Amino acid sequence: MSEETKEPNPVSVENSAPASSSSAIVAAAEAKAANPGPPSDSRPIEAAAPPLTGEKPAAAAKAPVAAEKSAAPAATKPVVPAAAKPAAAEPAKPAPPKPEAPKPEPWNCDLVCSLKAQYGSGIREASTYARQNCLVVDNSIALEILLRLRDDETFNYCVDITAVHYPKREVQFDIVYILYSFHKNERLRIKTQVRDGEHVRSVVAIWSTADWLEREVFDMFGIVFDEHPELKRILMPDDWQGHPLRKDYAILQQDAEWVQNNIGIESAQ
Repeated sequence: MSEETKEPNPVSVENSAPASSSSAIVAAAEAKAANPGPPSDSRPIEAAAPPLTGEKPAAAAKAPVAAEKSAAPAATKPVVPAAAKPAAAEPAKPAPPKPEAPKPEPWNCDLVCSLKAQYGSGIREASTYARQNCLVVDNSIALEILLRLRDDETFNYCVDITAVHYPKREVQFDIVYILYSFHKNERLRIKTQVRDGEHVRSVVAIWSTADWLEREVFDMFGIVFDEHPELKRILMPDDWQGHPLRKDYAILQQDAEWVQNNIGIESAQ
């Protein structure tokens, strides 16, 4: 290495530049100061120094936060959708008309014609109702007609014997015989009317099943059947007073004397 390079203060490039160059640089700076131009966009923007630990943030730092808060939309209550209006109720459809109840119709057949020819006005009515045939006859000829129906028309089964009470009517009781023919597979009602206290001839000699059926009518309605083999009560005690199925027999009525004597209480209700 040469001795010039070992000097303690080596000469820099700038110091070694010619004086003419330094003068040109100074002149350009003075001209720029005398006529400053617009700041160059290429100059770097100095970054703000971060705040030291423990220092409160500057007011300038709070400004963006405040701006953000002011820009945020104000809190509003949730919009509740309005309840949908109920649909208009459809007009009620008219109820379908009820079917007409069956009405009694005249019953005409060979049997009715034959009975009318033989007994005349003794056959008061011949009608059919709900496919059930019915004959209304005088009490005086009821036994003869019933016997003929068994022997000639094969109504060999007496299904039931009952009665109906009409207390406001002059002839208060209807007695109804319900017959059945196995041969024809038909039912027939024979009805006759009697006054209160009037006796009726028994048909036990025609149908033995009529025994207990007539006893029940006697017990519940008080109708007496002549020629019955053993006419007595079948449901109520023998010494019971009154007949429960009469319409003039009050629903709470009872034989107080019988209840007190046999049960030992004042009332059975």
